[in-house]
Amino acid sequence: MSPIVKKVAQLMVGIIFMYGIYIIVHGHLTPGGGFAGGAVISGAFILLVLAFGSNVMNLKSREEGSSVVESVAILFFLLLAVLAFFIGTTIFFSNYLPKGNIGELISAGVIPLYNIAVGVEVAAALFTIFLALVIYKEEIST
Repeated sequence: MSPIVKKVAQLMVGIIFMYGIYIIVHGHLTPGGGFAGGAVISGAFILLVLAFGSNVMNLKSREEGSSVVESVAILFFLLLAVLAFFIGTTIFFSNYLPKGNIGELISAGVIPLYNIAVGVEVAAALFTIFLALVIYKEEIST
């Protein structure tokens, strides 16, 4: 890619990444949430790979790294769900954190934590799928 494409990608990746975080964090107040924000964040990482090419990154180790992040996010999600049993509620996925005032960022108890876990998992999963396709294409072409 040309230097112009690389520079624009560098500038846009930060904006796209921050917008994805905004969608995840405000998921309980506005349309969006973990899945939508995770898709946007994975788009930022995919843009980096497309702009700088697969030679810049060691993609095989990155695929393993994104798979580990995906597994940790799923584990965090399940731990949040199971933690409700140990806190004393008898309902799986119970909202055991205190709720704030309606319309404020910290107003939904456990739901923002679930959104963060889902967002990280979706971003890692979509990026892993993209990397697997890139690696597969490179193996066929060589």
